[in-house]
Amino acid sequence: MCTCHDHDHDPRFTRRAALTGTTALAAAATGLAATSARAQDNPYAPPAEPFLPPSDMKLDLSRAALVVTDPQIDFLSPEGVAWRAVGKSVEMNNTVENIERLVKAARGAGLPVAVSPHYYYPNDKGWKFEGALEKLMHAINMFDRVRPVSMEGFEGSGADFMPQYKPYILDGKTILCSPHKVYGPETDDLVLQLRKAGVDQVILAGMSANLCTESHMRELLEQGFEVAVVSDGTAAAILPEGDGYLAALTNFRYMANALWTTDEVAAMLG
Repeated sequence: MCTCHDHDHDPRFTRRAALTGTTALAAAATGLAATSARAQDNPYAPPAEPFLPPSDMKLDLSRAALVVTDPQIDFLSPEGVAWRAVGKSVEMNNTVENIERLVKAARGAGLPVAVSPHYYYPNDKGWKFEGALEKLMHAINMFDRVRPVSMEGFEGSGADFMPQYKPYILDGKTILCSPHKVYGPETDDLVLQLRKAGVDQVILAGMSANLCTESHMRELLEQGFEVAVVSDGTAAAILPEGDGYLAALTNFRYMANALWTTDEVAAMLG
């Protein structure tokens, strides 16, 4: 009986092709040409001729959860301090409305919903070294709160949740994690909360695509979760330094177990 995987019979993925590189290079060249042609109209469109194998992830509602990173005013509202950087991408993807659709669909299907927020307290301002975005976030007082044991000044601040999400997030059912401090969930209790809820499949959305959302995807994958990212349930800064959303899409396609749209997720959750 043959126990080979399907890829062993696909000429793009044979060991011989991997060693010689001939077939792989030819396929990649074809894919790049098609992608380049499409990119003239929409640089975010899926490749016309994908080289990587398609997703085979099947959503199992008995072991899945929706995780939303940083659904906060500073990222998602024109009143937020990051709007100049991320607003174009948020509006292009209809991110604000799509996150709400995802949360409502997850609630309707009985899925756990977990929120991984980003907060900074005064003691976080004393860090001795920071990356570029950390420096910027601290300089513009992004996600600031007065202290961890007080909600003083939180309501309506940039650290607060978008108003349309609050009926869901504050309903007593949502898993509201402790804050992460840089980008990934290594500094909060998200993984513990998901494990305790019996979750090993994650539908991932939120902000910002190439920073916290991608970092959450990477860590969850390393922790053994099956992760589907919602492509239009996120957005990112578009700056002279680079298009964060385009960078994230590349890595989502390379690493996530699936890349779905909000419409696709809503249909699955029925």
